[in-house]
Amino acid sequence: MTLSSTLFKLASEEAPAIKHPKSTKPELDSNRSSELEQFSRADNAALFALLGSSDTGLTAAQSAALLRTNGPNLVGHEAAPNVVQQLISRAANPLNGLLIGLATVSFFLGDVRAAVVIAAMVVLAITTTFIQEHRSNLAAVKLRALVKTTVSVKRPVPLGQSNSNDAADGYADLPIEQLVPGDIIRMSAGDMIPADLRLLTAKDLYVNQSALTGESIPAEKHAIAPTAAMPTFELPNICFMGANVASGFATGIVLHTGDKTYFGKIATALSGERVLTSFDRGINRFVWLMIRFIAVMVPAVFLINGVTKGDWFQALLFAVAVAVGLTPEMLPMIVTVNLAKGALAMSRRRVIVKRLQAIQNFGAMDVLCTDKTGTLTQDRIILKQHLDVHGNPSTRVLEYAYLNSHFQSGLKNLLDVAVLQHVEIEA
Repeated sequence: MTLSSTLFKLASEEAPAIKHPKSTKPELDSNRSSELEQFSRADNAALFALLGSSDTGLTAAQSAALLRTNGPNLVGHEAAPNVVQQLISRAANPLNGLLIGLATVSFFLGDVRAAVVIAAMVVLAITTTFIQEHRSNLAAVKLRALVKTTVSVKRPVPLGQSNSNDAADGYADLPIEQLVPGDIIRMSAGDMIPADLRLLTAKDLYVNQSALTGESIPAEKHAIAPTAAMPTFELPNICFMGANVASGFATGIVLHTGDKTYFGKIATALSGERVLTSFDRGINRFVWLMIRFIAVMVPAVFLINGVTKGDWFQALLFAVAVAVGLTPEMLPMIVTVNLAKGALAMSRRRVIVKRLQAIQNFGAMDVLCTDKTGTLTQDRIILKQHLDVHGNPSTRVLEYAYLNSHFQSGLKNLLDVAVLQHVEIEA
């Protein structure tokens, strides 16, 4: 498997704007867990029978049929809206609705100049927001297109589509989205786990599952079936999409792909319907306050002028003028310009802002709290004390720890690194 990565920051969504589970870990339903446990305990012959595969992998016809049935091996993501949808979403704003309503009333009452000015302010605000967000969406799509992932699959390649990467032992590099349940793949250090899979062979295999479990220390995996019940993510011969191989070599058979994987369930939950941000809720509260003022003032002004002066048409015009005067026509434009200015300032720091409303949330942030500090920041452990079983400082304990970490034949984890660095500092 090869992976070309592009380093970039993507400020596309703020946390309050997404409906997501309380925990970043996928919800483990009992049916899925029991199914994986069944796969983990089955021998190779039973496993191939369950998946309709064999030790030579799937044929081209089998893989094509399964691809049509299961769909591509892609996790759910937010669907990119087209131009019309983007324009409608920008225009569907309570403040814009209020201003368009006032412009319409002004136009039919003969005040064309006021109607044109109000409508122009709304159009400029919508256009500015659309242009900024559309350009950001295009930039994000281009960045995603730079990442191409392939996986080494034991599967016949159709005639005429072979490439120089095809191996003599039947493995070929294919796009990750073409994986289907029953495919046999091989992995080595640095590779992503492309799907939920059961190991067939493994040698010194350590897998980093921090994206799923939050645990930064790689977990050891092997092809031996478990002899006792254990938590799903601790099954020794099951690997999950979203993890990556820290060291070692392995072959495995694909069990689930795309949205049927645990990682796919997380992605589907995160790409759900957006809720209003605090900025949107503030704008809505302001609009309804204006509407309440107008609902009280306009009828009162209309009745008072009509009764006292007797000219009901002029009273209506004056009442509409009061409504227009109470409404800040420039507010949408002012808000949009300021948010766009913030987006441009962040773009100079190589940050793409896909939603202008996110700028206000960033600016209103006082404290950002995250868990799993080692996973999300430096990914480093520091050794502070070395104690014996009685809780007393002991250089002998440190010596034994150093010898164990120094002569570690397998993967040196973060604890080993912390011990070695501590000894070097003391030395």
